[in-house]
Amino acid sequence: MTEGNFVDYIKIYASSGKGGKGSAHLHREKYITKGGPDGGDGGRGGHVIVRGSKNMWTLFHLKFKKHFRAEHGGDGGKSRSTGKDGQDVYIDVPLGTIIRDGETQEILFEITEDQQEKILVEGGMGGRGNWHFKSPTNQTPRYAQPGIEGKEGWYQIELKILADVGLVGFPNAGKSTLLSVITAAKPKIADYAFTTLKPNLGIVEYRNFQSFVMADIPGIIEGASEGKGLGHRFLRHIERNSTLLFLIPADSDDIAKEYEILLNELKKHNPELLDKQRLLAISKSDMLDDELKEELEKEIPQDIPYLFISSVAQQGLTELKDKLWGMLNY
Repeated sequence: MTEGNFVDYIKIYASSGKGGKGSAHLHREKYITKGGPDGGDGGRGGHVIVRGSKNMWTLFHLKFKKHFRAEHGGDGGKSRSTGKDGQDVYIDVPLGTIIRDGETQEILFEITEDQQEKILVEGGMGGRGNWHFKSPTNQTPRYAQPGIEGKEGWYQIELKILADVGLVGFPNAGKSTLLSVITAAKPKIADYAFTTLKPNLGIVEYRNFQSFVMADIPGIIEGASEGKGLGHRFLRHIERNSTLLFLIPADSDDIAKEYEILLNELKKHNPELLDKQRLLAISKSDMLDDELKEELEKEIPQDIPYLFISSVAQQGLTELKDKLWGMLNY
């Protein structure tokens, strides 16, 4: 999925370096005519390494560079001098990145910590020099090992956003507006469906200089888990959130039904999503008086904590932050 500078899926080709050849040199200097073998080992071929970076949140930088080749190892020399190791190549990715084998789709590893490093393609070992092969029966071996070939292949890189709270709701439920009010994020906001075509991340400032991360996931519609609308490419991002904040507008025809549909889409995508903590916020509540709120409370499902908020009028936002902080930390 790509929109603007947000890229969450990319295929790359990576090849590691070949190991350097071992040397078959025989020691020769003045007055020493038969000094014996002194060929050094070849250097290791360069690795291709994936490294996590907390300062990145998209794979956009890989969109135009999809081939990564590490350097070959240097050949061994005389006087048992080892060849230079090939230079490693680093691929920096955001936290929450999954690496798959391009052919089998098997997950190879995940990057979840800043500066975490994983070798994607290992460089070939350098060949051993001839001095390793000296023996009582063969005092002057004139052979050495060649370096081992590097490896290569296609790999799939996928991003699943790491956030503490994931905003779940139908298009135009007010998720982008909420995010813009309680964080420093500047999402696109308009009164039509699918304004948000990429997940927006924002840091919610809490008391005593503490904070947590909230992600506005693009709106779910019925059938998202089958790929309708913007589909399961977006649902994937919700998997990482520890708490799900369901947002349903106060002017909804049927709050309980909307909640059930959203829950059902998540369940069809991945049943484990239902194990996460959930909170329901009724947005656009500035239009409600106490009597209307009492009426709406009868519609709200009993199995989920809820509160009334208004992003525009900034009502209930402090209580919302308190509630989310409590869910994340207790």
